[in-house]
Amino acid sequence: MKTTALALSAGDPAGIGPEIIAKAWSALRAEGPSFMVVGDAQLLASAGGGVKVRAVTGPVEAIKVFGQALPVLDIPLQAPVVAGKPSSAHAAQVIRWIETGAGLALSGAVTGLVTAPIAKAPLYDAGFAFPGHTEFLAELTHVGQRQAPHGPIMMLAARDLRATLVTIHTPLSAVPAALSIEAIVNAGLVTVEALRKDFGIAVPRLAVAALNPHAGEAGALGGEENAIIEPAVRVLRDLGVQVRGPAPADSLFHAEARATYDAVLCMYHDQALIPVKMLDFWAGVNVTLGLPIVRTSPDHGTGFDIAGRGLARADSLIAAIRLAAEIADRRSIA
Repeated sequence: MKTTALALSAGDPAGIGPEIIAKAWSALRAEGPSFMVVGDAQLLASAGGGVKVRAVTGPVEAIKVFGQALPVLDIPLQAPVVAGKPSSAHAAQVIRWIETGAGLALSGAVTGLVTAPIAKAPLYDAGFAFPGHTEFLAELTHVGQRQAPHGPIMMLAARDLRATLVTIHTPLSAVPAALSIEAIVNAGLVTVEALRKDFGIAVPRLAVAALNPHAGEAGALGGEENAIIEPAVRVLRDLGVQVRGPAPADSLFHAEARATYDAVLCMYHDQALIPVKMLDFWAGVNVTLGLPIVRTSPDHGTGFDIAGRGLARADSLIAAIRLAAEIADRRSIA
């Protein structure tokens, strides 16, 4: 087992996070990767399955106990939890868990951060000012102060498909106005850099999805391809990126198409997430590119409808932990 650990923020306490964390530890305890949960130790101990929990003071102690108990950096909740019933009373601790995990990763005390799912509405009710995890982590890691190209860029990975997003949590009606040549070029460059650095692909191949049906049909079905996406592709090509597009999105995700690229750049949220979840609903992983830390998460939500019933599957969280460790290993030797 390695002598370094990941941090894992516990997510929404009323969701399936505690259960899948316990299951992930059970699956990984023998061979790793090691991780330390940042959350409420008592909540994790009550997650079921007879998992033994140990409160620890930091990652060094977490590594020592990982084979025998689930290590938790204990930041207790201040209100009771009812499975399946999210509450803004938990928001301050949920936010603190994320902040602590990000801080540990920034300091180098842990090799990366894995985040269990959060529910945005209870956080918004408590004054949370970010659309989601991704944007919050960008703020915590000072990404806005870096020179372009920079993140956060969301990548979804499942089997042989990696899909990145130009716009993230943007309403569909607002996507066309949010697209720009600069945004597409930035997302493409961040994606290519990550393919090299984090995935070990020496000469990345990038595909770029069109926004409109039939890639706009020469402007008859929309002008964004001619005005924005094609010029961005030309800029990327001039910068030395092996890139093609804009290609109609309805023909980009079958097996033969996936074999022609290493990542596909998508214009909006569901353009990427639907094919990823169709390909591997249970084990897809969300990776945030362009951050100074490694960050992954399971590609699913809080599962309030099944929370506390022992039904949740930990496949995606296990895949996220393993991928975070792989990326951290590649960065350490780069």
